[in-house]
Amino acid sequence: QVQLVESGGGLVQPGGSLRLSCAASGSIYSFNVMSWHRQAPGKQRELVAHITRGRITIYADSVKGRFTISRDNAKNAVNLQMNSLKPEDTAVYYCYAASDRVYWGQGTQVTVSS
Repeated sequence: QVQLVESGGGLVQPGGSLRLSCAASGSIYSFNVMSWHRQAPGKQRELVAHITRGRITIYADSVKGRFTISRDNAKNAVNLQMNSLKPEDTAVYYCYAASDRVYWGQGTQVTVSS
């Protein structure tokens, strides 16, 4: 069973940057899709960014131009570079991976506040 472990969350001021990483306990090559989702208090979990094995990417409209998802097969990791952060980006961010099964990480808190 593959485990996903997120890191890189924290507190940052508006306009700042953070880089989230999701490390898999095994090879990510078999995952057709890897993505980042987030859930703010009182809101439903939503897709932030998605990358396929062929490195096709999709972003939520709210993060386009600010966030970049990347996939490092050599390091078995998927990363999310977040720039120009806004208070509304505050949420728990979750890593997701799908092959013939789906996997979720435990989440990492991102707080954007002055």
